[in-house]
Amino acid sequence: MASQYDPALGFGKIHPTRHYRSEDLERQTFPDQCFNLVITQDVFEHIFDADAAFCEIARTLKPGGAHVFTVPLVNKERPTQRRASRGSDGAILYHGAPEYHGNPVSAHGSLVTWHWGFDIVNRIQKVSGMRSHIIALDDLHLGIRAEYNEVMVSEV
Repeated sequence: MASQYDPALGFGKIHPTRHYRSEDLERQTFPDQCFNLVITQDVFEHIFDADAAFCEIARTLKPGGAHVFTVPLVNKERPTQRRASRGSDGAILYHGAPEYHGNPVSAHGSLVTWHWGFDIVNRIQKVSGMRSHIIALDDLHLGIRAEYNEVMVSEV
């Protein structure tokens, strides 16, 4: 089942008509070791506490499980850059001009909180213990060539 970040619905609840589960990747409602595979698509550039979210995914994966995900690697060879964070009072702190991407649940869009670089795999290993690698999809014979088409795989 798909999930969306929908605090108005309440985390762990199913939307009555759109049939997605509301979840917060930083504080999931799932039990430990309940998934073989977790897939996220272009989400981690919008999460304030990415370290907590990677740890939560590691917690919910069974031994041998994997997290397969996409995230725009905007910084490529440069270090990852934080774009927005939360202050101790919960207020948003901007570390540059605010940037938003489309959001299927909110017409306001989603705030970009990270510009990730290739160093994402080291960060995931350090904070969650998951081994991670990047698969760059680039094959003109198959008609695949685009920017931001990397896929990351993290394994418990």
